[in-house]
Amino acid sequence: MLTKIDICSMALMKIGEKPIQSFNEDSAAAQLARTLFDPVADALLSCHPWRFATAAFDLAKTEGGDFLLPTEVLRVISCSAGRYEINGNRIKADAPAISLSAIIRTGPEIYPTFFVSTLAAKLATEFCVPLTGNQNAFATFSAVFNSELRAARFIDSTMASASDIQEFSLIRTRY
Repeated sequence: MLTKIDICSMALMKIGEKPIQSFNEDSAAAQLARTLFDPVADALLSCHPWRFATAAFDLAKTEGGDFLLPTEVLRVISCSAGRYEINGNRIKADAPAISLSAIIRTGPEIYPTFFVSTLAAKLATEFCVPLTGNQNAFATFSAVFNSELRAARFIDSTMASASDIQEFSLIRTRY
C-alpha cells in the first residue's frame, strides 16, 4: 500500500532528486511535497470522473432550505434535482431530497496504479522548476504528465462494460 511519501518520492526521483522519508524533513523537497501533495491530488481527482473516487449520496434539506455537501466531495457529477446551483458547500435546488453522484477525496491507499503514475508525473512537473530551476525539464515533464493522464483516463474508462443503447430514433429508423 502506497503512502503520500511514497508517491512524492517517486515524483522526486523522476526529476533526479533524492526521495524523502518524511514531510517533516528539513529540506526544500520535503517542504514542497508537504505543501503541494493534497492540492495537486485533489485537482487531479477532480479533473475526471475516476471510478475509484466516485460515490453516491442522498441528501435532505437543511433547516436553511438548501443541501449541505459532504466535506469529502470535490466535484458533483450529477444531481437528481435536475436544475441546481452549487455555492461553496451548499446546493440550492427545488426538491425535498436529492441524490448525487460525486467525485470524492480519497487517500493514496486506494489509488490504482494508473492513477499513482499520473499523480507522480504531475507532482514531478510541479516540483521540477522550484527544485531544479530547469524550464526545459518542465516542458518535458508536462508532456509526460499529459501522456500519463490520457492513458489513465483510457484505462479508467474501460473498467466497465459499455452500456447498450436502449432507445435511439436513428437506429429505429434504419431498421
